[in-house]
Amino acid sequence: MGLIAFGMTTMMLSFINAGIIAAGATAAVLPMAAAFGGLGQILAGMWEFKRGNTFGATAFTAYGAFWWSYYLLIDVFAAKTAPSTVGPIVGLYLFLWGVFTLYMFVASLGGPRALWVVFILLAITFFLLSFGFWAGTGGKTWTNLGGYVGILTALAAAYTSFAIVTNANFKRTVLPVN
Repeated sequence: MGLIAFGMTTMMLSFINAGIIAAGATAAVLPMAAAFGGLGQILAGMWEFKRGNTFGATAFTAYGAFWWSYYLLIDVFAAKTAPSTVGPIVGLYLFLWGVFTLYMFVASLGGPRALWVVFILLAITFFLLSFGFWAGTGGKTWTNLGGYVGILTALAAAYTSFAIVTNANFKRTVLPVN
């Protein structure tokens, strides 16, 4: 559940970042970010913790918290802050998530290759988006690129989730993850 919650929420936001859907639609992503991206992943993280899966617990709980913090960042902070302040701090916020994602990418190297793809694409997405916010009004190209890489990230997460669920249900490898 954690990977598909991440993938679907990332897909929605990435369509906006890529410029495929107007930026005004960001408010429509916030309920998905809180309910499915945030709560869904936090629950998945706790289930992974109970199973003794440190990597899954860390990844799902952290990125679930990311979606909650994104919701708060957009709905509370950005809405009440001068635009000149928003870009630099959101850029730093995304950059730090990129650094954390690189750490998770290194940790993912001990797991299925499909996860490697998700984490390296996500790191690239975060860095591109951070450059977009730091560049201010001239950052649209960086943001659009981040959106397109985000779409690839979401597709990789959705595929990985589908493969894991399908393989578990059929009790054999139907869709490869290695």
